[in-house]
Amino acid sequence: MPKKPWLKYALICSLLVFLTISIAIVVIYKNNIKTTINLENKMVTHFIDVGQGDCILIQVNNKNLLIDSGTSDSNTELIRYLKNNNITKLDYIIATHPHDDHIGGMASVIRAFKVGEFYAPKATSSSQSFEDMIRALKSKGLKIKIAKPNITLDLGPGVTCLMLSPNRTTYKDTNNYSCVLKVSYKNSTSLFTGDIQKLSEDEILDKGYNLKAEVLKVAHHGSNSSTTQEFLNRVSPKIAVISCGAYNSYGHPNSETLDKLKKLNCIIYRTDLDKNIVLISDGITTSRFGGN
Repeated sequence: MPKKPWLKYALICSLLVFLTISIAIVVIYKNNIKTTINLENKMVTHFIDVGQGDCILIQVNNKNLLIDSGTSDSNTELIRYLKNNNITKLDYIIATHPHDDHIGGMASVIRAFKVGEFYAPKATSSSQSFEDMIRALKSKGLKIKIAKPNITLDLGPGVTCLMLSPNRTTYKDTNNYSCVLKVSYKNSTSLFTGDIQKLSEDEILDKGYNLKAEVLKVAHHGSNSSTTQEFLNRVSPKIAVISCGAYNSYGHPNSETLDKLKKLNCIIYRTDLDKNIVLISDGITTSRFGGN
């Protein structure tokens, strides 16, 4: 019987097509799987992979707080992630400062979910993302509450949520307007720092706050413009989370910042390497959930 090389080629092609479809199905399934976490008596913090940007969801006492929304390029994935985690209402949203990598998806989030209160510093931008955010807020009849030190958010019993910055009304660098938030659940504390740089860090240090925190969201994607040694010593984190995009053009996170964190022997998680990072606190200790 004569050989049929075309038949062998056809079989190989068919197999490759089958494998490609199978992998695609697995990827789609993985991206849509729900994070099945028992939220009772826990605080769950999601550091959502939005590429070169920031987005954090905190769930505690049946309340939801969203800090930033990543870039406009990631808004579809962000909305999917929130819905897959059963979010229908965001009790609080904080836009730490008006840079596109922090508010790019904000208009989509505002339109997609019920929103309780919306906080942002008194800083504006001429960007399309900022204008879209303002229009979306107006369409929902929402007004911006100005973020400033010593404002507290009600996240239910056992939780204190305190704003530490911005400490001025005017900054030359927009990053320093970032709203810093300290969230304590029973005996476990997390510090969320936006993109603050040395100037804003020094202002917070001068205020004499107790900054000690188990979890630190490292400022400005791990840039060397932030996370001074004095600030880091005062926080003394056990877990550091860096939100940044894979192979980003800024070189984030900076090697100097990583070295400082490593010398503290804290666990370092990065969204560019670890993707979505989900931390669970029982009020005593914090550990990582597998995420999705």
